[in-house]
Amino acid sequence: MKLVRDLIPRIIEENGKSCVYHIAGDTEYKRSLFEKMREELEEFIENPCYEEAADMYEVLRTICELHELDMCGVQSVANDKREQRGGFKDKVVLEAVSEKNESR
Repeated sequence: MKLVRDLIPRIIEENGKSCVYHIAGDTEYKRSLFEKMREELEEFIENPCYEEAADMYEVLRTICELHELDMCGVQSVANDKREQRGGFKDKVVLEAVSEKNESR
C-alpha cells in the first residue's frame, strides 16, 4: 500500500484495469505523506530531474497544507533564513564546535 495522487485510481480504470484503494484516515494519511516524501527523495537521488523535484514539491505542499502552513509563508521564512544564515551553495561542512578558550 502506498499513497498515490488523487486521480491515479481513475487513470488505472480508464486504462482498462481495476484497482482496490481506500481513503486514509488522518493518522494513516500523515504517516503516508512522510513515507511518500522519503520515496520521492530516493527517486530524486537516483534521477535528479524536474519530474522528481515536482513530486517532492507536491508532497511538501500537501504536508504544509495539512499543518496549515501556506507555501508563501514557507518561502518567506526560507528567504529570511537564507539572508541571515546563508544557503547551502558554498558546500560548508561543519566538523566541530568548541569554546574559543579551549585548545584543540
